[in-house]
Order: sequence, then C-alpha cells, then structure tokens
Amino acid sequence: MRAKIETKKYIIVFLITAFVFLGALYVSNRFAARRTAEVKAAEDKISLDILSSETQFALLKDSSCKAFDHSTAFSEELNSLVEKLSYMEQNLGNENPDVINLKKYYSLLQIKDYLLVGKVNEKCGVKPITIIYFYSNKGDCAECQKEGYVLTSLREEYPELRIYSFDYNLDLSAVKTMRSLYGVRNTLPALVIWDENYYGLKTAADIEKIIPQLKRLRTLHNKAKAADATNN
Repeated sequence: MRAKIETKKYIIVFLITAFVFLGALYVSNRFAARRTAEVKAAEDKISLDILSSETQFALLKDSSCKAFDHSTAFSEELNSLVEKLSYMEQNLGNENPDVINLKKYYSLLQIKDYLLVGKVNEKCGVKPITIIYFYSNKGDCAECQKEGYVLTSLREEYPELRIYSFDYNLDLSAVKTMRSLYGVRNTLPALVIWDENYYGLKTAADIEKIIPQLKRLRTLHNKAKAADATNN
C-alpha cells in the first residue's frame, strides 16, 4: 500500500514538473516569436528609411537651397531608429545576431546621411555642425555610456547638431573606413569634431567650448521661446 502511495506521489510530481516545463517552453517560444517579429519590423523600417533618405536627396540636390531644411533633413529617421536600436539592445543583448545586424543597418544609414547632408550643404554653402562618436559596448569603456547621455542631451537641446554614433568594434567595412579616414585610435569614447579627434569623456560644457556656434544657437532658441511666450 505504501509503495502505491509513493508511486502515486512520483507520478504527481512528474506531471507537475512536465506541466511547468511545457508551460515555460510555450511562453519562451511565444516570446522568441514576438522578438523575431519586432526585429523583422525594425529591419524593414530601416530599409525604408535608407531608401527614403536617398529619395530625399534625389529630390533636393537639384532644388533651391531655400527648400532644404538643414536642421531636420534626414534626422527624424535617425532619431527614430536609434530609439529602436536601444530598445533591441536592452531586450536582446549587445551580442545578439539580430541586434548586430540592426546596428549595421543603422550605421550605414548614418553614413549615408553624413554623405548626403555634406553634399547638399556643400552646394548651399552651409557647413553642418557634426559630431562623429565612437564607442564600445564590450565593457572596456566605462565612460561610453556617460558620453552617450551627454550627446543625447545635446541632440535634444540643439536640433541643428548632427551626431553620428558608431560601435568602434563593429565588423562592418564602412565603419572601419570611417575610423581610418579620421585616424581614430582605440581610446574610447572618441569624438571627431571639425576634423579633430578628442578622447575620453567630454561634458556638454566641454563640447560647447569646442563648438562655440552652439552658444549662439542657444541664444537664438531662447529668443524664439521668449517671442513665442510674448505672442501667446
């Protein structure tokens, strides 16, 4: 009798364990499927944005410079995609193959934007204010995350400022070419401003000293806000 009770207990334990295992497997598969769908949707969006930026340039290259908004052209796509990439990195991890592919797509779009805006501004005689930022996610750059926060804050304060962020270790020939062109060494974080290289953490105040035009932009922004407040 006791043996039958023990056997029954083992069967119940087995069934409970199997139920928990199958439930966890089902949830895991559902979560994986959802993540795959999100990654695919992001990839499709990036492909469309690359095509969109190319089409914008094709439309603008022969038009009047008055028709070109130097502060916002192509930037909406980049800002939207960097948010998607950050979300993917947080949820899937930096080493996830899908995240790496997304980062490659995003890096190519940034380089495309950099080249297109450069050509348009060359035609219109306006030098864009740009920062090229190299970072690492491998844990060997303690200050890279802080620098990222600084640059995000500057981008929000100065919409005219164009910031291009690249993973220094990304296995992508175009990124390697950017590193080579500007002679950026593996001392991160690294910023390229006005064709000069700056290494180590730079605060917002540091960058504003390097780019004095930002102070003038702040003055213009404050005047515009004051005018809007007066009109309202």
